[in-house]
Amino acid sequence: MSVYESPLGQRTIDDAEPDAAERLAKVKAATGGVPNMYGNLANSPGLFASYMDGMAHLRQGSGFSAVELDVIFLTASRHFECHYCMAAHSFLADRVSKAPAAVVDAIRDDEPIPDERLAALAAFTKTMLTSQGHPSSDDVAAFAEAGFTDGQVLEVILAIAMKTISNWSNHVFDTPVDDMFSGRVWSPPEPEVPEGAQEKT
Repeated sequence: MSVYESPLGQRTIDDAEPDAAERLAKVKAATGGVPNMYGNLANSPGLFASYMDGMAHLRQGSGFSAVELDVIFLTASRHFECHYCMAAHSFLADRVSKAPAAVVDAIRDDEPIPDERLAALAAFTKTMLTSQGHPSSDDVAAFAEAGFTDGQVLEVILAIAMKTISNWSNHVFDTPVDDMFSGRVWSPPEPEVPEGAQEKT
């Protein structure tokens, strides 16, 4: 069965709906350009607005540091195997939040994270993803022991929702990685072949 790819093109400031065009203009003014993902999201003004507003809240009012947010975003993006967001958030973690390279690379490679607090945050994010929002009391206790709050359980949910929007949209569009993120390209690991399995000839 073939994988669907959206036939919709990237929207621009000139042809997007008014609200989406205004948001694209703000992105361009702030960054000097419009990332490919945003042009795709702008096909749905509601989706684009939800993403932009949700991300703004996370950065301003979630109680998570910029590094902690990148840990959540990378953990979710790796879970969803989003090539685009893995590259983009790795770049942003390196250049903007200044997350330790060893932490970023550990998440990219699914290896142990060399920081107890950030490891606990990534572990809780994974639990929320794999349990579909049904963490145990012990899971939340471990999250709290690392210094996080009950309120931040909800902020993790919001962060996962934002990455669901971006990751799934990138899947549907097969969004090409922007040149600025190309130094941090990432691909999902090849599936492991069960021991003893042989190809049929």
